[in-house]
Amino acid sequence: MDLRAELLKSIWYAFTALDVEKSGKVSKSQLKVLSHNLYTVLCIPHDPVALEEHFRDDDDGPVSSQGYMPYLNKYILDKVEEGAFVKENFDELCWTLTAKKNYKPDRNGNSVVSHQDAFKLWCLFNFLSEDKYPLVMVPDEVEYLLKKICTAMNVELNSCELDDYLSQEPQGQGGLTVWQFLDMVNSGRFLRGIEQEAVSMAIEEVYQEVIEDVLKQARSPHGYLWKKGQLRRNWSERWFTLKPSVLSYYMSEERKEKKGSITLDKHCCVEVLPDRDGKRCMFCVKTSSRTYEMSASDTRQRQEWTLAIQTAIRLQAEGKKSLHKDLKQKRREQREQREQRKAAKEEETQRLKQLQEEKERKLQELELLKEAQRQAEILLQEEEQRRRQQHEEMQRTLEIQLREAEQARASMQAEMVLKEAEAERQRKRILELEDMQERLQEALQQEVKARQDEEAVRYAQARLLAEEEEKLKQLMKLKEEQEEYIIRTQREKQVLKQEMENKNKCLEEAQKQLEEVRVNRQRVDQDVMAAQRKLRQASTNVKHWNVQMNRLMHPIGPGDKRTNVSGGGFAGYQPFLSQRDSSLK
Repeated sequence: MDLRAELLKSIWYAFTALDVEKSGKVSKSQLKVLSHNLYTVLCIPHDPVALEEHFRDDDDGPVSSQGYMPYLNKYILDKVEEGAFVKENFDELCWTLTAKKNYKPDRNGNSVVSHQDAFKLWCLFNFLSEDKYPLVMVPDEVEYLLKKICTAMNVELNSCELDDYLSQEPQGQGGLTVWQFLDMVNSGRFLRGIEQEAVSMAIEEVYQEVIEDVLKQARSPHGYLWKKGQLRRNWSERWFTLKPSVLSYYMSEERKEKKGSITLDKHCCVEVLPDRDGKRCMFCVKTSSRTYEMSASDTRQRQEWTLAIQTAIRLQAEGKKSLHKDLKQKRREQREQREQRKAAKEEETQRLKQLQEEKERKLQELELLKEAQRQAEILLQEEEQRRRQQHEEMQRTLEIQLREAEQARASMQAEMVLKEAEAERQRKRILELEDMQERLQEALQQEVKARQDEEAVRYAQARLLAEEEEKLKQLMKLKEEQEEYIIRTQREKQVLKQEMENKNKCLEEAQKQLEEVRVNRQRVDQDVMAAQRKLRQASTNVKHWNVQMNRLMHPIGPGDKRTNVSGGGFAGYQPFLSQRDSSLK
């Protein structure tokens, strides 16, 4: 992918972001501002005359993307020089324009990636997307990018879950848009349980590797190597970064102070050196002008660095500027080959299917002819067999009907015997119920009589209690009068002594009458207790007969006569029982 195509992808996002109405056109004033900013970030000399001339105010209205392309190619893209500008600043300009309109992270702050990480993912998406508009990333590239991010975090990507997600997500033009991709990453479905800092470091590592063409830059402390100086010949620890054309080294991993660089070309080579000078795991990079000696922390790191430097030298020998551009092109060619093989296979399958269908159709026609001949022979045999079967079937049917008639008659006779026995049992039960009803009526009459006696006794008892109360009132009145007389006649005690004696006599007579009333009351209480005993005896008899009645009322078998008779005898007795129960209550 050349520089022009890379720049066009980012500019396409900026143009579509300015297309607020989604009509495919942008106002001239906005394109004028966009062009001016592109001049600035691409370090192109401004041409204000051409800018004002091309975007002067007139009645032509907004400009479409096709109308903007001639000016973009002539005055901007044709003047761009690779290496004369910082591509990251250019990408940030386009990202700022498009993210403000299209990127919608979680407002609650639950996004997996930060805004800066989203920008780097957007750059990675543009690099790996197809060269077709609108820009999409095919599922293979999505899986490739997510695997690289997961590998940088030393975790494994769940490919099955990714396939399920991609199958459910609506895909336009055969892939995901950048906003669908960012939503998928921010959902945390594939990066659950991982801290945001670890995700940010992994995205940064993949960004440097893919976008900035950093072939080797291990995580701290493995990015540090010991390098032997040329003049002082001492060993210094430096942070190394490898790109396809240069191996740079810095004071620290922040890469703020660059100490030097080693230019790589096809004439360079890397060799493993034996341990010496107290250093181990040594190797050297030989250029046409100098040999650089370095020492790694362990054998594994030395092997990784030597392989990475050899890869960079190989790219220089093959005239390739970027490893990942080459890998992307190879993956794209492999996908196209797979698609071609798949299309050829489908075409071959379709052709074989047509031949198979033609063969099956001819076989079916032959089978139909044979079947028609067999059917004619079978019809003759079936006609003869059908006649014989009809005769045999008719004979069997008559025999079955005769047996069924005999069985029905025997069954009816047995049922008649059962019905007669059931009727006899029902008649006996009816007689028992009638007898039980008469005895219950007698018991109820006794109970009613006992209740009437109890009521009479209670009435007499109430009358005696009323008389006793009246006598008590008279007695209390006499006592009050006596006390009044005693107070009043204390001074006349001798005069009224005879009267007091008379009052005492009256009082004694009243006391005697009260004693008689109390004796009568005791006698009435005894009569009430006797009546209560009779009532309890009558209630016991009624309960006994109710139990006997319930036992006799238990059904003994099916039949309609028992139901009718019991309904006439016992059902007629139910109102009387209800009246008796209410009186008991």
